Amino acid sequence: MDILWPIKWIVEFLLVTFHTVFTAVGFASDAGVTWVLSIVGLVLVVRAALIPVFVRQIKSQRNMLLVQPELQKLQKKYKGKTDRESREKFAAEQMALYKKSGSNPLSSCLPLLIQMPIFSSLFFVLNDAQKGHGGIGFLSVELSKSFASSNLFGAPLSATFVNSPIIEVKILAAVMILLMTASQFFTQRQIISKNQNPAAASSQYMQTQKIMMYIFPVIFAISGVSFPLGVMFYWLTSNFWTMGQQFIVIRNMPTPGSVAHKAQQERLARKGKLPKAESASEVVEAEEVPRQRVQPVGKARAKKPAAKTTPAPKTTPNNKPTNKPKN
Repeated sequence: MDILWPIKWIVEFLLVTFHTVFTAVGFASDAGVTWVLSIVGLVLVVRAALIPVFVRQIKSQRNMLLVQPELQKLQKKYKGKTDRESREKFAAEQMALYKKSGSNPLSSCLPLLIQMPIFSSLFFVLNDAQKGHGGIGFLSVELSKSFASSNLFGAPLSATFVNSPIIEVKILAAVMILLMTASQFFTQRQIISKNQNPAAASSQYMQTQKIMMYIFPVIFAISGVSFPLGVMFYWLTSNFWTMGQQFIVIRNMPTPGSVAHKAQQERLARKGKLPKAESASEVVEAEEVPRQRVQPVGKARAKKPAAKTTPAPKTTPNNKPTNKPKN
């Protein structure tokens, strides 16, 4: 039994539903734009359903950034200790720190991992459709042939960059691959340049984020040449959604201490909406509080005259005082 069967069924249902809607409002059933809009509609539904996962991801990422100073202290504590007991203690304390802060090192990959079965299901659905094969549910043979014969700007949606000799396919696929890699790079760049706490800039987590910023675009560039154009429309639309969604979240829920957080405070201050506690603290920092000038203390100081003391009365050998009291 195909383990992707339930997801394929949902993908076909959404794809055919949107195709029916766009056909009903006047779009040609076999037109490429109708199928592209149907794929875009599928993306919007899927990504809207993943908003709670994305919010959880953002919170976890923020917690990961905030916990980096503690992690660095922990790494210094066990630096150079390679024995088994030290490694186990380090792992246990690290996991306890993650649990306490509510963070997850794999949080940034969670939406991508969830989308992979959907992406794979759409790939197989469109791959069968381009051959004129019916789907497992709502995608009939007639609709499969409609998709297989549809094209956009002269490029069949079922074609791939490597398997099609049509120049329109290669041009459209190349443009989409460039847009996919650029959007993925820019999305990751937003986190590093705008939503990063300076205290965590040299942490292992941020180093991993920087590596991912370059690896993911390369993956898209390499694998994109074998994707049907219809699948690339799905992935490109999803990338644009992620980029816009992340821009909104970073603007409105920035990591404390980051560039985005400072920009948010400035916007709120201009509008007079900055919380009183934060506003007061910023005013104190911004204004120069006049201080009383302290006179330097010179090295050579005139010493205060010593207090005069009354000399003790002289005594005779018989230990009697010589000064007689006056009558």
